[in-house]
Amino acid sequence: MKRQLLIYGSGRHTVPFLDYMAKATGKINPNICFIPTASGDDEEYIKRFYEVCNHLKVQPHILRVWINSYDQKQSFEEIITSMDAIVVGGGNTLNMLAIWKAQEIDKALRKAYTKGVVMGGGSAGSLCWTNGGTTDSRPKNLSIVKCLAFLDKSHCPHYNSEPTRRPLYHKNILEGKLSDGYACDDRSAIHFINEEVHTSISLDSENHSYYVFKNEGEIVEQKIESVILK
Repeated sequence: MKRQLLIYGSGRHTVPFLDYMAKATGKINPNICFIPTASGDDEEYIKRFYEVCNHLKVQPHILRVWINSYDQKQSFEEIITSMDAIVVGGGNTLNMLAIWKAQEIDKALRKAYTKGVVMGGGSAGSLCWTNGGTTDSRPKNLSIVKCLAFLDKSHCPHYNSEPTRRPLYHKNILEGKLSDGYACDDRSAIHFINEEVHTSISLDSENHSYYVFKNEGEIVEQKIESVILK
C-alpha cells in the first residue's frame, strides 16, 4: 500500500484541501475522520468540518478523546483503521501528542498510515507527522517539539502569516536543532507519497511551499512549484 500525507500551513478547514485528500484515497465516497485533539475537541471546529464536508462526496466522522467507556464501544484503533483518510486539526501540538501517546492513538495512526489510510492536516495537524518543528504550545516563546516522524523531515506551518516563524525556522536549521525540512504558507500544501514529494498545491498564486536546508553554513530555500486548485 502506498503511504500518503497531505500537509498544509493553516489549520482551517477548506473545501479544496479536503476534496484533494478525499480524491487521494481513490474511493468514490470515502470515510474521512477529523481528529480535533489539539483544540480540545472544540465543538465549533467540529461544526465547521461538517459544514465543509457538506460540499464534498465524503462520509465525515469525528474522533473525540474526551470520551468514556460507557458510551464509546469502539477502540481508537478500530475507528482510525476503518477510515480512508484522517485529517488532524490545529491547536496545541504538545498537548495533542501527549494525549495520543497516553491513549496509544499514535500507534493506531502509524498502523493505519502503513496500510494506506491518507493522513493530513494543517498547523498542529501538519507538524505532527514530521520529525519536529517550532510550536506555540508552551508559555512565552515558540519552542521546539519532537513529533511522530512519519516523514523524517522538519516542518514549519504558517510560513507567511506569522512573522517570527520563518526566521526562527532558519535559525534552528542553521544551529542543527532541526533537520532540513518543508515549510508551507497558510494556503499551500504538499502531497507526499511514500515520504517523497508528489505534488505541491496552492489555493492561489501568493502562497507557496518550500524545501529548506543548510548548505555551507547558509540557508537555502527552494520553492516547490505548485498546482493551483480551482
